[in-house]
Amino acid sequence: MNVAAFIARRIAFNRQRSFSRFIIRLAITATAISVAAMLLTLSFTNGFQYTISQKIFSLWGHIRVQYAAPNRAAIAEESPMAQNDTVLQVLHANKDVLSVGAFATKNAILRSGEGIEGVLLKGVARGYDFSNLDGFLKSGRWLRFADSSYSSEINLSTYTAGQLKLRVGDKVLAYFIQPGGGQPRVRSLTVAGIFKVGIEDYDKLIAISDLKLIQRLNNWQDDQIGGYEVFIRDYRKIDTVNSLIFNQLPAAWGSRTIQEIYPNIFDWLNLQDMTIVIVLIIMIIVATLNLVTCLIILVLERTRMIGILKAIGSPNASIQKIFLYQGAYITLFGMAFGNGFGLLIGWLQQRYGFITLPEDAYFISKAVIRLEWWHLVLVNGGTFLICFLVLMIPTIVVRRMQPTRAIQFR
Repeated sequence: MNVAAFIARRIAFNRQRSFSRFIIRLAITATAISVAAMLLTLSFTNGFQYTISQKIFSLWGHIRVQYAAPNRAAIAEESPMAQNDTVLQVLHANKDVLSVGAFATKNAILRSGEGIEGVLLKGVARGYDFSNLDGFLKSGRWLRFADSSYSSEINLSTYTAGQLKLRVGDKVLAYFIQPGGGQPRVRSLTVAGIFKVGIEDYDKLIAISDLKLIQRLNNWQDDQIGGYEVFIRDYRKIDTVNSLIFNQLPAAWGSRTIQEIYPNIFDWLNLQDMTIVIVLIIMIIVATLNLVTCLIILVLERTRMIGILKAIGSPNASIQKIFLYQGAYITLFGMAFGNGFGLLIGWLQQRYGFITLPEDAYFISKAVIRLEWWHLVLVNGGTFLICFLVLMIPTIVVRRMQPTRAIQFR
């Protein structure tokens, strides 16, 4: 029979009200709260970073392939370039590439009976995979491509449509400024659908149209485009895939990740990693101090018992095991309840979205949960390791106790 484990269980699971029972339950609760807080911090922050990143990737792709132009502005009209079979072969040959689409952009001024708004038209070609943008569509549908000429449909953001008082099916005049100060070209376009990205800078600027329209307005040939948008299967490989593509492209071509093109947003997202570190450190310190305090109180509260055990010949190692077992019960039960509570809150948030955020400030309307397996390993493994080290402290106190003084302790 394991005497130390038996005594530890009697102390921990004693149904009678006692100070030891209260302290153990308090320690389990505090450990559970710390574990749940760490899990939720990791999953909320990871979900926030992932959701914002996916919004940008969905709108612009993961990698952009164009003529090499290091000083090109992030959002600007492109110089025309002929579609290149060699470039397409390089892109499609990469097993990590999911899809490739041609695009071009052009500045325009939209006019309705209610006012005017400047936009950057993003032209996409037939076969463009709008499924990446389906989560942004608020009403109507995505534009449809004409068989021969260009499509006269346009997709507007909720901001632009609201400013111009436009709804699905309404007509809007688009004015395109020509190089050299010539007369602007005018096109009547029909609003096919209205979308909302949730990122203010994009919602105020971007509209989507047919690539053929931009080719016609720029007097480009049918095979001339602004560049290629590349979507990859795993966004975490974006730097690796971009390096492979860049090294295989013809000399005049180059590739950049969207993170390089729009560094401000991604730098801001990366700052959230510091939030994770700070919260984890605070929770670890709180959990450590809590466990140390509780175990020391348990040792002091059981001082007479320790003295009696020593007086009847129990070795220090056996007495130390009693408190090691108690610490293990606190740690394991605290981890179990903490995991259960954290996962429950995460599931409820994912299902019902009761934690909301101001979208104009955070780019999302509700907190997003994204829990990965390594979050559980990190939190539980780190908690167990730290608690195991902390358990050594009260055992030192036990070893130094003198039986005679311990028995007389009140």
